[in-house]
Amino acid sequence: MPPSIRLAAAADVPLILTFIRGLADYEKLTHEVEATEEKLRATLFPVQGRPAAECVIAEQDGEPAGFALFFTNYSTFLAKPGLYLEDLFVFPHLRGRGIGKALLLHLAKLANARGCGRMEWTVLDWNAPAIAFYESIGARRMREWQICRLTGDALARYR
Repeated sequence: MPPSIRLAAAADVPLILTFIRGLADYEKLTHEVEATEEKLRATLFPVQGRPAAECVIAEQDGEPAGFALFFTNYSTFLAKPGLYLEDLFVFPHLRGRGIGKALLLHLAKLANARGCGRMEWTVLDWNAPAIAFYESIGARRMREWQICRLTGDALARYR
């Protein structure tokens, strides 16, 4: 049976944090997680203003199985919005059942429905299973582009 996918609600914040921590553990980046339930609630489900990102949750047989967290970006070259997938994670014991693919294709349909010109995400260079999966659905790796990041003290320097 295919997974069901639903929009996350504020009550899902503890589950979203569990997914984030699971992804960080898989990527060996647990030490970088600063997210808390309070921070997630404030940014994903603010009392006022727009959410910083959106989240969908996949359920298999009524149980949480995975999530995808995404936000809108913009392509000046296309003069269209885009959908940026920040995180995609499926619990390890549920992998291989098409849950990740269902989440990704759900977002692709959403991107089309919203008139997006592209959908993008990053993948760690050592994650061969994910790379193979993404390429199998038609994704093209943009090897000529490098990610640049200001964070922590480097970003704070420009307050």
